Amino acid sequence: MDECLICAKHRGEGPLTGPFVFADDLVVVSHRPGEVLGYLFVETRRHVAALDALTEPEAEAAARAARLAAVGLRAELDPEFVFSAIAGRSVPHFHQHVFVRHRGTPDELAWTEVEWAGAPRGDAADLCAKLRTYFP
Repeated sequence: MDECLICAKHRGEGPLTGPFVFADDLVVVSHRPGEVLGYLFVETRRHVAALDALTEPEAEAAARAARLAAVGLRAELDPEFVFSAIAGRSVPHFHQHVFVRHRGTPDELAWTEVEWAGAPRGDAADLCAKLRTYFP
């Protein structure tokens, strides 16, 4: 599956590559590229398109990783909300978004919008180093 952007990302290649938080045999957790802090992806290692195609161990590992990511984001960034959404339409490789809505986000922005002038920015690699401590 060389053409898959997520498979390429797991190899450290392509435009989706951001700092890694956690990886094991079943899932990878990484930060979205860019300077807006608090947007993570939980992805299966295996190239599989949808939630219903995951094995039970993959589904359990993804759920656990998403929960630990949310706990870490809440503790490190003190956001108003931590959201999660499962996606897969534009890139046919299972991936779950786990992201924060920072305090002060303009009310007119949809819950999925994280980019705005006042959004906290910084070094995502530093944040990811802190988030790693939430993963055993």
